[in-house]
Amino acid sequence: MTDFVTFTIIGIVLGSTYAIAASGLVLTYATSNVFNFAHGAVGMVMTFLYWELYVNQGMPLWLVLPLILLIVAPVFGLVMERLVMRRLTVADVTTSLGVTVGLLVALIGLAQQKWKPAGRSVDSFFAGNSVSFGLVRVTAQQFITMGIAIAVALGLYVLLNRTRIGTAMRAVVDNRDLLALHGARPNLLSGLAWALGSSLAALAGILLAPSLSFDYTILTFLVVNAYAAAMVGKLKSLPKTFAGAIALGLLINYGQWAYISLPASFVKDSDGLIYGINNSLPTIFLLGAMLLLPQDKLRVGRIAGTKLPRIPSWRATFLWSAALLAGAYALTGSMGIANNSRFGQAMCLPLIMLSLVLLIGYGGDVSLCQLSFVGVGALVAARGFDIPFTGLGFHPQITVLSLITAFLLTAVVGAVVALPALRLRGLYIGLGTLAIASALDHTVFETGLVGFGAQGSTIDVPRPGFLESERSFAMAVVVTFVLMAWVVLSIRRSKYGRILLATRDSQAACATLGFSTTLTRVAVFSASAGLAGVAGVLLAGMKHTVGTLDFYFFQNLPLLLFAIVFGVTSISGVLVGGFFYGCLSTGFLLSSDATVKNLAYIVLFVGIRLLVNNPNGLVGLLFDQSRRLLRFRDKDPERTTTGSPVEVYPAVVGRVVEVPVGSA
Repeated sequence: MTDFVTFTIIGIVLGSTYAIAASGLVLTYATSNVFNFAHGAVGMVMTFLYWELYVNQGMPLWLVLPLILLIVAPVFGLVMERLVMRRLTVADVTTSLGVTVGLLVALIGLAQQKWKPAGRSVDSFFAGNSVSFGLVRVTAQQFITMGIAIAVALGLYVLLNRTRIGTAMRAVVDNRDLLALHGARPNLLSGLAWALGSSLAALAGILLAPSLSFDYTILTFLVVNAYAAAMVGKLKSLPKTFAGAIALGLLINYGQWAYISLPASFVKDSDGLIYGINNSLPTIFLLGAMLLLPQDKLRVGRIAGTKLPRIPSWRATFLWSAALLAGAYALTGSMGIANNSRFGQAMCLPLIMLSLVLLIGYGGDVSLCQLSFVGVGALVAARGFDIPFTGLGFHPQITVLSLITAFLLTAVVGAVVALPALRLRGLYIGLGTLAIASALDHTVFETGLVGFGAQGSTIDVPRPGFLESERSFAMAVVVTFVLMAWVVLSIRRSKYGRILLATRDSQAACATLGFSTTLTRVAVFSASAGLAGVAGVLLAGMKHTVGTLDFYFFQNLPLLLFAIVFGVTSISGVLVGGFFYGCLSTGFLLSSDATVKNLAYIVLFVGIRLLVNNPNGLVGLLFDQSRRLLRFRDKDPERTTTGSPVEVYPAVVGRVVEVPVGSA
């Protein structure tokens, strides 16, 4: 009984911290319609600043806390809203997620640059003081956390629902111009909301700090657990958000209690599965909360955006493919073994991003679990495949059969992921796929049953004899990229590709015309996952050894960032963006030093902020500018399959001004 009460108190305290962080998310979303993916990163940076001033510089606590919570964090929130978030209120979900993900990785890069990895800790408030309730002791830190959470929830509820300022803050998201005509100051109100949200993120991070190690990713993504609580409140209701946060905190701690109560032999025999399920409870809670949300109605509206890049002709596609193959052959012939290995690994990133072109660029669905599909493909190559009782299968090796098996298996996994995703759109599908990626890390990749083993474990991947050298395997990666690019372009040119783009623009219109939007979305998820699985096989062979850390769910964020910045709507965009990201990761042509990576992430965030109104990315922008300089005009219309010339207007992407079907 004592253990139950102890874990209950700890769960309520943890839930109270999540409630504070989730309240900041709800506040900013309700007043701007922008989900701040970097909310946890803001709390992480402010927590490191708290350590710097309080522990490293020795400043008194009574000065440090007001300085951070009342000055530094609010000012940061105001600057963030003024320079970045204000432009996202009318942007599409993909752009909004890309910018906030860019801010997240930029803040992590900034923290890593300023505070090098080292052992850091901070004392809890009024350390050593506690109150006993029988055999259970409650510390002063725990009392303070619960009291602050209740005060924040009540204060924000009164602010948003019982004051003129709160009503005006909620009205900002609906129509800034109309609100201004009534005498309000929408820019000031929006800035106030983001200042409060930033302060709440900082407060949550500071309250979590005494019980955690000062790790950039841990601090960032423990606050991310608050996303689940925010989803319970549908990003609108503060009371439901508070209740969801407490429920999440209790679930995590009851899960820990159950885990330590299990027989040691049972836990050991599970080969890491029980441990993985216990660690996945927050993400399972997040996914469950979103799946229980009411399903969105089909929506119609007006498309207001920019055009997708033109589809290159077959002749241009052939010439560019030949140029890429010839260039890669010449480059690999002039380099040694080490550089050929780095070049091949760098080229695996564009191969992975090709699957994002199909899913995000053409389908409009955001996926943050693409590396998990890559990991499944790598597992096929690393562990082999065996069908029980049939004698069919193959030993671990890179073969045509392993490529086919990886494609089919990951396509099935993609279809399974798509089934719950059918209820989700936009922001929710991004968070849902991130939750799935985190759960797969713990329950598949980190287990010994079907995965790589405990975190940090690796498996060797043998190559076939004719691809034994680094140069030959690197060229195999380039050839596969060309073949997969042709497949993606063929899909874009096909009838299915036109249906896919139409579904992206208006599901209601497609449903009215008799097209199955459900089947279309399942098919694109499945095909995208299959392509990612093929990339996983080649990545495993190129690296020789693969393990759990190669497919950690956090790495999906910079992958998405590079794809969006350089252009996820075109093959050339992901080729340049993926290769640049690969060069940073492997040290090919660029230094792999942490300083260079961190600076690159910061520069990328600035770049994506400038590309808010250009969903075709940096490469698309360069192509557009080059056409203007050369006064290039394409006057040849596309032709139908019957050969008759027709005028075909390029697909349009961008912000959708939507209203539910049947509404006035």
